[in-house]
Amino acid sequence: MIVGSTRPNRFAERAAAWLLEGAAERADFELEVLDLRDADLPFLDESIPPAMLGGNYSSPRANAWRHRVGAYDGYIATVAEYNHGPTAVLKNAFDSAFLEWQRKPIGFAGYGNVGAARAIEQLRGITVELQMAPIRHEVNIGLEPFIAVLNNDKTLNDYAYLIQARTALFDNLVWWACALKTARNKLRVVA
Repeated sequence: MIVGSTRPNRFAERAAAWLLEGAAERADFELEVLDLRDADLPFLDESIPPAMLGGNYSSPRANAWRHRVGAYDGYIATVAEYNHGPTAVLKNAFDSAFLEWQRKPIGFAGYGNVGAARAIEQLRGITVELQMAPIRHEVNIGLEPFIAVLNNDKTLNDYAYLIQARTALFDNLVWWACALKTARNKLRVVA
């Protein structure tokens, strides 16, 4: 799970903790945290486009990031929405790897005014360009639950529809991760 915001007092930590809590109840996958605060990625400044780098970035932090994300079969990103789009650090995280993303699924858990639906829609196009498979199911924590959780009036578990969305996200991410891993392994055997 990529924690897609680095702001102080970010809601992403609450969303990430809730996703981890739900994942802990399952036996079909493990959810590990990739916090963009810890990655400390430089903003992409390569002399040629990432697709032409052959997986080798000049930045040691970008190379460490690509190796770290390459170890996983699927991803979930927490998504904040700023000005109808994703955070710059999340977009940069996608740009700071290329080959490692390919043929792997990604799901999104967004929060804010419209549950980050507009930012997620942009991320779908970005991840398709990285040859990822964005899954249809997503979690959208809209304004009412967002404010209620921020004010400590409720928790995300107080919203049955959010729990159902999280379950659908997990179920479908696991299915796609297994299917695509099988296909990637089959291609390795043939090649």
